[in-house]
Amino acid sequence: MNPIPVQRLSGNAREAYLAHLLSLEGEDVRLRFGSPLPRESIAAYVARIDFDTDSLFGIHGDTLELCGAAHLAFGTDLAELGISVLPYARRRGIGGALIARAAEYARNRATARLYMHCLGENATMIRLARRAGMGVVLEEGDADAHVALPAATPMSHTSELIAERVALFDYALKSNVETWRRVGVAIARASDA
Repeated sequence: MNPIPVQRLSGNAREAYLAHLLSLEGEDVRLRFGSPLPRESIAAYVARIDFDTDSLFGIHGDTLELCGAAHLAFGTDLAELGISVLPYARRRGIGGALIARAAEYARNRATARLYMHCLGENATMIRLARRAGMGVVLEEGDADAHVALPAATPMSHTSELIAERVALFDYALKSNVETWRRVGVAIARASDA
């Protein structure tokens, strides 16, 4: 199990995911989607996510913002993964944790392969894919990464269940800390007035 809690998000997180993507800088948006996108196109992409078939995973920062997120879209025999991590949260293992959690989730749903597509210049995503055991093919400025997923086992299902419970506990703890921080700020403001 990964030490970074990765939570599977519901449709209620659509606005948080949109806020996460909109907080990415222009170059990060280009690397995430393969081309520059205006805010309206990003909002339309998030609105089209079908939570009945696709899955969204997130890692919450200390103030409950999504500092890392992964969209897992299921096809007939594969699942495609798109990842984004906010600049302040990079180089902390968040991308690798998102890939591992999404791969386990896809594996437990009898998906044969995990697939990622990115620009060939996106060295970070290519490095993450290779670390995750994915074969990467670079061609004409694009990179495609694939890995065959093993069949699900009772252990993989148990691992997924535990990972989800740990992520929920992590979110609850951060939520409580953030609530008490806000109470402290309100009390300090009231005493200054």
